[in-house]
Amino acid sequence: MNKDTRQKNANLVRTLVLVALGMFGFGYALVPLYDVMCEVVFKKEKPGIPVAAEEVSYKVDKNREITVEFMTTVNKSAPMLFRSEIKKLKIHPGEYVTVNFYAENKTDKAMVAQAIPSISPGPAAEYFKKTECFCFTEQTFKAREGKTMPVRFVVNPEIPEQYKTITLAYTFFDNTETSVK
Repeated sequence: MNKDTRQKNANLVRTLVLVALGMFGFGYALVPLYDVMCEVVFKKEKPGIPVAAEEVSYKVDKNREITVEFMTTVNKSAPMLFRSEIKKLKIHPGEYVTVNFYAENKTDKAMVAQAIPSISPGPAAEYFKKTECFCFTEQTFKAREGKTMPVRFVVNPEIPEQYKTITLAYTFFDNTETSVK
């Protein structure tokens, strides 16, 4: 191997090491950035768990309709059945609505589970206010127990016209092992 080839290889190795270090640093920096973003979207009492919004009287905008879709998933480690009673609904901004969800422990043991919400598109989350939600606290299920759980929400009428559909998604996680009893 001649001197020129060795020099090129050394430069390539240096570049690759710098890229790998940069990628690691960027990944490391994403954690606090994600925490800051979640802090803006959800006023938190504890990490990742949103708190209830205060119920405010809005003037209902009868001239607009927004479709709210409901999606449910269960983390693969949570042996549960979980669904919303309806898949979607049309609402007027400023109108309070209550939608029920159903969750069931499919095991023969007690379980503590937590639902984590997300709203899409992300910027619409600022206008989507939940005043009551099972996601605010951990839920305890007895063996084979099922529960109907309400979510009461409103979409602030100040939401920009571009938002015609909002998706409220929940993922249930089994927290039995990590829950404080």
